[in-house]
Amino acid sequence: MTLPRVDLSIYGIHVKQVLRNPAPARLYEEAVQHDGCHIASSGALIARSGKRTGRSPADKRIVETDDVKNDVWWGEVNIPLDGHTFLVNRQRAVDFLNTRSRLFVIDAYAGWDPRYRLKVRVICARPYHALFMHTMLIRPTPEQLADFGEPDFVVFNAGPFPANPYTPGMTSTTSVDICFQHRQLVILGTEYAGEMKKGIFTVMHYLMPKQGVLSMHCSANEGQQGDVTLFFGLSGTGKTTLSSDPRRRLIGDDEHCWTDHGVFNIEGGCYAKCLGLDAEKEPLIYQAIRFGTVLENVVFDPETHQVDFNSDAITQNTRAAYPLEFIPGVKLPAVGDHPRNIIFLTCDAFGVMPPVARLTPEQAMYHFINGYTAKVAGTEVGVKEPVATFSTCYSAPFLVWHPTRYVEMLAQKMRTCGTQAWLVNTGWIGGPYGQGRRISIPHTRAIIDAIHSGQAAQAPVEQEPVFGLYVPKQLPGVPEEILLPRRAWPDPEQYDRQAAQLAARFHENFQQYADLASEEIKSAGPLVGAAT
Repeated sequence: MTLPRVDLSIYGIHVKQVLRNPAPARLYEEAVQHDGCHIASSGALIARSGKRTGRSPADKRIVETDDVKNDVWWGEVNIPLDGHTFLVNRQRAVDFLNTRSRLFVIDAYAGWDPRYRLKVRVICARPYHALFMHTMLIRPTPEQLADFGEPDFVVFNAGPFPANPYTPGMTSTTSVDICFQHRQLVILGTEYAGEMKKGIFTVMHYLMPKQGVLSMHCSANEGQQGDVTLFFGLSGTGKTTLSSDPRRRLIGDDEHCWTDHGVFNIEGGCYAKCLGLDAEKEPLIYQAIRFGTVLENVVFDPETHQVDFNSDAITQNTRAAYPLEFIPGVKLPAVGDHPRNIIFLTCDAFGVMPPVARLTPEQAMYHFINGYTAKVAGTEVGVKEPVATFSTCYSAPFLVWHPTRYVEMLAQKMRTCGTQAWLVNTGWIGGPYGQGRRISIPHTRAIIDAIHSGQAAQAPVEQEPVFGLYVPKQLPGVPEEILLPRRAWPDPEQYDRQAAQLAARFHENFQQYADLASEEIKSAGPLVGAAT
């Protein structure tokens, strides 16, 4: 089928050679010949993102217009930008794109449920960026593409060209600007492909709640009986690993929405970290790195093109973007029923949190709004001892509404659907990082299995005294002595001091949301530590 040409003149772009939704093989050819890319021995495309190898959250802006100014949670996450400056930046992007001999256009969807999906158009100059978004968005059929029409949102990716730092509102040569009035995203000064992915996620984080749909930064899978589980967690908590279960079908690894009909994946691909990737430990991801996959900023042998997944010579944030269908047993279309279970993952390096706890709806809201985990030595420059980290709703950099909007939507949907929430600690027990030991993956998997089988919900519980969490007394395949953290410490009084300190950090972090939080959320916090 011959696709209709796309007219970019409506955006002020007049480049003659425009490749619309080219096949991956054509993008490979363009990337190798014109974009400095290489082909890995596995068949994946190796690309470099230039100076920026991760997102630039301090350079993200939301255009403040009358239709959104009362909706947006303004502050460090959502920095306002005036409409005139946005037009200046958009024109700067258009001017750059007009200097290219060829451009790439990807027309695709965000959202597997056709009732809510967004038609997205990406206009870019780098074939690697086009292949990335071809992978991460939902690829239309030829018939859908022929009838695509005008997009709902347009991405102008002029990443190789810098923003003018003297433009009002700019703090560097990088700028990522979202305008909901024009329904456009402009990228300047960063070639990191993840900015496009997370930019569209931010758009969905605003548009979906307006329709009564909860947008979520989580993974999802489905059991043989159609039971769906959502996994929330920050980097390093095991979200990708634990949701990849050969006995369950993967719905998606990162971005989902919960509607009145169930859940759906926003994306058509996965974006996995691959530093330290091991074929035995993560075989599904390892096997997905083949033709059609984009490898970002990895080190490879110049002769054999064998990738060294253990090297962080370029960045620790090496990535692999591959289509959902590269995962065996994935569920397509990527939709599911209402979740039966929600699992909040934390990697607690202080050894305080229990390996598993059953949460009341109020506790679920409290832990969702805090989004706790801990960084340990080696995860970031300067981190030499455990550091408590909080990311509201497990997606602070991408929230647009005030966090309580998402929290209250989660609580309402949980009550309506009878969903049970759990807190699962994949971190340390018997002492903090450096003294205790990390919970073994087999024990964590046994906990997840008990949640899915219903055994965890039926187990007798004991309320621990610091956070008021309801901890199962026994679970199949899990040693009883590790379930209550205080009993696993050689010095219980040392545990009490550590627990009180962590509880105090929860209280302190929660204060930024307390003004708009309901009394039921406030009452679900730690029972001690407020004055520590």
